[in-house]
Formats: sequence, structure tokens, C-alpha cells
Amino acid sequence: MQERSDIPGRTRWRRFAALAIPATAVAGAIVLGMANGAMAASFAVSGQTFKVSASELRGEGFVQYGGVAQEVDGTRHVVATTGIRRAQLFDLCQSVRVPGAPAVITLTAGGGGRPATATDLLIDAEELEGEARFTNIQINRDASTLEGGPENAKGPRGTFGQQADTVTITNLRQVARSTQAGTFNLTGLKLKVKTGAAAKECF
Repeated sequence: MQERSDIPGRTRWRRFAALAIPATAVAGAIVLGMANGAMAASFAVSGQTFKVSASELRGEGFVQYGGVAQEVDGTRHVVATTGIRRAQLFDLCQSVRVPGAPAVITLTAGGGGRPATATDLLIDAEELEGEARFTNIQINRDASTLEGGPENAKGPRGTFGQQADTVTITNLRQVARSTQAGTFNLTGLKLKVKTGAAAKECF
């Protein structure tokens, strides 16, 4: 029987793996799953993380499970992979530091009540916080059976997963390894390179 509930709460996704089993065991299970075709990394990530903030995220078709982001040299990072079929992001900000320089590249969009929108959104995050509300959430569902999110957004058999019909997160702050989407519409897009004292990230 499907568990039906509305759950408001504040979550730091860095703690995700610890909620299920020790992080090293999670990584081993996920890497084995990748080798067996249970999941596949779509591209090699850089060695950097980047920050994303939004005043509000509204999503339909939410899933979340443990994953691995891998660099070109084979370095692996255990992440929380979040999938959302359709998403709206209000007052979106993305920032990344320029290696070896006192500079930050920022991208903003979705202001003035015209949110950025995405379909089949997949995020590999190390940290996520905000005020969250889920509808019809299922927690500790086998990650290989997830079906509410983007197509094929699921983890290895026997590992922790969760899904919900909808998710709303206000005051979103996130540290991520990668983002990908089927479509990503950035209304009012602005990109800036900030240097010196102005080189500040989204948060």
C-alpha cells in the first residue's frame, strides 16, 4: 500500500547516505550497480563543486537516491541524486569560483515572478538545505523501483530511495557536482564575472 503523507521539514542532503547505511557501503553498492547496468553516469564531472540558490523550487515527480559522480581521472564522489520531472525555480542563482584567481562566475535567472523552468531535471548534490514540503511521499523505497521522476531516474537494487508526487522547497541552498535536464528555460538570464571584493558566491 502506498504511504500517503505531507511532510514539511528541513533537510541537509549531505547526511543522506548516513540515513541508510555507512557511506563507504553506499559507495560500494552504487559502483557495483553502475558496473551491472543498474545506473550509468552520463558525463564526467570536474573536480569542482558549484552553488545554487533559489527563493523557491516547485517540482512535480520527485525521486531521490544515492549516486556517484565521477571525474575524468576516475575520482568518485558519493552524492544524493535528485530527479524532478517538471520544476520551477524562482530567483535562481548559480555560482562557481575560478581556480587560482580571486574571481567568481555567477548566473542568475527566474526573477520578477517569471521562474526558470526545467523538465527531466537531475541534480547530483553534496549539500541541500531549505524548508521542504512533500506530498504523498514514500521513504526507504528500493531505489531500483522508483518510478515517479524522470525516465530511468533510479538507483541500484537494494539501496535507499524515496519519491513524492510534489516537492516545494523555499530558501533553497545547494552545493552540487552536476546538473542536467531535458530542457532548461532561463528567463531573464544574466551572467557576470566578479573579481576582488565583489567576488561573492550565491551564499
